[in-house]
Amino acid sequence: MKLTPIILLVAGLLGSQAQAADADEVTNPGPKTGPVIANIGPYYDIPGGYNLQKGVHYRAVMDVSDGPESTADLNRGIESAARYLNMHAAAGISPGDMELALVLHGGAAKAALNNASYRQRYQSDNPNEALLTALTDAGVKIYLCGQSASFGGFAADEIHPSITMALSAMTVLTRLQVEGWALLP
Repeated sequence: MKLTPIILLVAGLLGSQAQAADADEVTNPGPKTGPVIANIGPYYDIPGGYNLQKGVHYRAVMDVSDGPESTADLNRGIESAARYLNMHAAAGISPGDMELALVLHGGAAKAALNNASYRQRYQSDNPNEALLTALTDAGVKIYLCGQSASFGGFAADEIHPSITMALSAMTVLTRLQVEGWALLP
């Protein structure tokens, strides 16, 4: 009999959590894409959230070393670059104030192959090709670790034309950080 107040308290807390979840769905209806890269890089609006400062020029480099399990799947690490651009532009940061670079190495290196080479090696189109093109069209610099490319047996003429071959991922990451780029691991 003395448990009744506890049961009522727990039921009340559960009810308020359900109401909070319902309220969240109303204020945050689902992910969006764009305005920089259409249909890729989904993000959620976070009203009043901590953000980059308007009018400041940002330089960030993303270290992408993992690839998807299936060679038919988009690399989510590369997609994060579109998310970075989209969510900040939607939150009021000028795309001209965001300089972004990607460094592909390890399991992510195969995403750097041009479509013909990718198809020959993996029997499917490169699911990252349109994204790589859209990112470079948006001004993103993309580097491929030469060590990973050599280890994978990727020749220079097999690499997507918008990607720059580097001595190594370590080299690019070191150089860009010395030049003032913030590392996004």
